[in-house]
Amino acid sequence: MKNEKAAIRSWTRLQSRLGRHAARSVVGSGLLSSLAGIGQAWCVAVVLGHALVAWRVGGPESIFPAWPFLVFPALAIVRALCMIKADMAAAQAGIIARRRLRGEVMTSILAGGPALLRRTHSGALASIVVDRIEALDGFFGRWVPASVLWIVAPLAILVPVGIAQPRAALILGICGIVVPFGQAVFGIGAAVASRNQFLAMTRLQSRFLDRIKGIATIVLAGRTEDETRRLGAAAEELRLRTMKVLRVAFLSSASIDCAMVAAFILLAVLDGRQALAMQANGQLQGLQPMVVASLFALLAVPEFFAPLRGLALAYQDRAHAQGAATAILDLPDVIERPVLEGARTVNANGVMVAFDDVGFTWDPARGPALEHVSFTVPAGETLVMAGASGAGKSTIMELLLGFITPQTGRVLFNGAPLESIVPDALSRVVSWIGQKPVLFAGSLRDNILFAKPDANEAELANALRSAAVDEFLPSLPDGLDTQIGEGGFGLSGGQAQRIAIARAYLKNAPVLLLDEPTAHLDPATEKSVFESLQRLAVGRTVILATHSAAAHMFKGRRIDLQNGRIVSRQGAA
Repeated sequence: MKNEKAAIRSWTRLQSRLGRHAARSVVGSGLLSSLAGIGQAWCVAVVLGHALVAWRVGGPESIFPAWPFLVFPALAIVRALCMIKADMAAAQAGIIARRRLRGEVMTSILAGGPALLRRTHSGALASIVVDRIEALDGFFGRWVPASVLWIVAPLAILVPVGIAQPRAALILGICGIVVPFGQAVFGIGAAVASRNQFLAMTRLQSRFLDRIKGIATIVLAGRTEDETRRLGAAAEELRLRTMKVLRVAFLSSASIDCAMVAAFILLAVLDGRQALAMQANGQLQGLQPMVVASLFALLAVPEFFAPLRGLALAYQDRAHAQGAATAILDLPDVIERPVLEGARTVNANGVMVAFDDVGFTWDPARGPALEHVSFTVPAGETLVMAGASGAGKSTIMELLLGFITPQTGRVLFNGAPLESIVPDALSRVVSWIGQKPVLFAGSLRDNILFAKPDANEAELANALRSAAVDEFLPSLPDGLDTQIGEGGFGLSGGQAQRIAIARAYLKNAPVLLLDEPTAHLDPATEKSVFESLQRLAVGRTVILATHSAAAHMFKGRRIDLQNGRIVSRQGAA
């Protein structure tokens, strides 16, 4: 727990340092705005001081000077411009910092690779990248400048107040020192409440995403009301935690109000007694300067506490940052690992894949999913894996894709252990086609070019022809520009698989993983898809998991799996 808190504090300090450079303009504008406000307070004090003295005693001291009426609007314009500049600079600082941080988080997620999805829900990752980083806008735009202004601005204000009324400067300084202690007390509670709120929000988002994905199953199983109640309970938990955050924030603000009221009362009582004593003693000559200085000190109180109030308001943003840090620090660090040499393209002599005594267990109660599995697939050759459901084929595929790592043994690519290969390099080496390809809402062209956005028209045409997409393309209303729905809505199963094959052609990776690519297809379509896959497999290292009898179309090695073990081999696998 101590290490976690230390890591959060270290991360927060680091982000503050990185954000201060962009916040310099905000600090400068804020300081100038405070000084302009003090100038306005002096103008008002001069006018009111003359008015009060004229009302109480009259005389030549009641003559109103003209300069405050000219200086006050000029300072108001200056202050308005400073506030506009500060707001614009704060927004820009937040944009820059969030762009930088979102890039770092995305890099960390990509560095974690597919294995990260095994231990972190995709909804939680989406929450980190979108919501948590977006919530840091206030941290960089408000807290970072406020963490400097709350010291600099009050000290700058105390200088003219001390010149005009030293006793008032002493009172303001003492009341101002009390505020940080109150902020520290309530800030601890705010940070805890904010982390709990983010946790509740993440749980709600993850649950909602899961239920949306499985809504058809929920409806068919008649569990709609149950899931509605559970979502309602998660939403209620988030509401309660949000209200707790607001409650702590209000208490934090109350500590500043108490300090400010105390300063007002002390200044009003002490200066009021002094003014009455001077009037009673007939010291009328010095009454007007004393009244002006006292009014100036009173009018400076809100300006003195304004930066402290800004800090209190921004303290909630700091709590959001600490809550976000908890999730961000759980992401893997970006570390440099050796890149697989000579395996970026098919032309680089191909890739040999090997399993060396690999074992893996999902659930100890169910026994091992893989046990002492060893095989070798030389570069450019094919391995067909056969076996009933639960035999271990999908586990082997997940190991090859990097979603999981072997608990015993090694998975080797050209002799390099899979865990030593950075995910980005692995993604360039491997193409995967599963039972149901992932297609996005958009045009057919965009879905195919997803594998290689910079492909030229000749490469695209070759991929379409090799995957036999050109056979059904004329039947589509807009050809390659035909819009399809999420998940390939509007295409048949065979057409969707051909889109996936076209992607694999464009990617041109040396390793091809085929995980039941023809499941749920009719025999005629299955045969046609296998023919396209045969063309794609030429020159590549292919590992095919299938139940289909049509797999005999792939010549090469074969292993039969049963209960996580290899029970027979054909060829030299």
